[in-house]
Amino acid sequence: MTTLVPAQIASEVDLSKRPYRWLVLVLCWLAFTMTSVDRSTWGPASIFIGEDLGVPLASLGLFATFYYIGYVVSNAGSGFLTDKVGGRLLIAVSLVGAGASMMFFGSTTSAAIGMGVQALIGLFAGAEYAAGIKLISSWFRPEELGKAMGIYTSATSLGVVVANTAVPYLIEHYSWHASYLLFGGISIVAGVVCYAILRPGPIVTRKTRTAGGRSALRELTSNKNLLLLALAGFGGFWGTYGFITWSNALMIKGHGIDPAVAGGIVAIYAALGVLGKPLIGWIADKFNGARRIPAMVVLGCFSIMLVVFGLLDNALAFFIAAPLLGLGAYCYLPLIVALVPRLVSSNVVGSAAGMTNAMWQIGSVLVPLAVGAVFAATDNSFMAALITLAAGPFLGMIIMYFVNERPDDVEIAVKAEGKA
Repeated sequence: MTTLVPAQIASEVDLSKRPYRWLVLVLCWLAFTMTSVDRSTWGPASIFIGEDLGVPLASLGLFATFYYIGYVVSNAGSGFLTDKVGGRLLIAVSLVGAGASMMFFGSTTSAAIGMGVQALIGLFAGAEYAAGIKLISSWFRPEELGKAMGIYTSATSLGVVVANTAVPYLIEHYSWHASYLLFGGISIVAGVVCYAILRPGPIVTRKTRTAGGRSALRELTSNKNLLLLALAGFGGFWGTYGFITWSNALMIKGHGIDPAVAGGIVAIYAALGVLGKPLIGWIADKFNGARRIPAMVVLGCFSIMLVVFGLLDNALAFFIAAPLLGLGAYCYLPLIVALVPRLVSSNVVGSAAGMTNAMWQIGSVLVPLAVGAVFAATDNSFMAALITLAAGPFLGMIIMYFVNERPDDVEIAVKAEGKA
């Protein structure tokens, strides 16, 4: 197979004339949206689940931690599995397994069993991410990935919007059980649809200075830029998902905000991510695919806005600050996700995506416990909790400075046999 330089790709294969690639993107986005809805359902439902299962407020973070333990383990392993069996199968297994686990959790009456099922939900849901990255990067050229990943990662924001809009309504009119049963069923249907339609694409990338026979794990762990990106994302996710996990409870308990109002504030926070992610990805593509500096700016602004949010004390102020906070919380994500396929060869894209996301999600595992401990130790200090969250993106901004976003040992090509 002949290696093609980037300038030759357009003349050999004009992917812009293949509408199927947009269908691939939409289905991967749908899958990511549903796993994000499944994850985000906990936030607005947590207080009611805790009351129903007899779990004290300070211990509610354990449920989220168990979820993220499963999610991290899944990302660490499923990325390698994706490179072996392909993204289509992994997405289907992820959605069906997560959906069935959601329905199981919706029927539980035991806190101990519920924590175990949360880990199971995370284990299945985590397999979808790396599979989606691998499929999308096989259909979109590196210079287009900002736009594509902006659309794809908007799913995490939309999932929060859907959960924080629908779950309070379902709890008010039915129960918290109904939300888990409903979203679990939808996830299963989405998994079947994805398995029936998704196919891999023709774009491949190679590391030109990778020694022959080097294992995927060795290639990834020796990639300094990828490891730095993993650490920077850890800091960003510490702030993003720490806020999602704790913001409802912090506003309700810390400032007496009505649960439905708190859900609306978090929904606005996430809604700006739905709009901002594709926009910043498209802008970055226009500026020669810039990723590092925009990511640093967004992470810095996010850290500042978390501190500002901690200074507020009423619903109106929270509503005003939520959009700006949401832009910072989500818009770095498509930039760092789009960097992953640029830093590694195609045969390890799934593994690289899984490894980096596993590292990012460790922040999601640790932050619920950290914030809960700080909140309790400072006599329920809202400000102390938000400062704890702000430390993550601030460190992420510093680390991003040292990432080389344009390594000179990666080239791209198109498989001549690749068909839609």
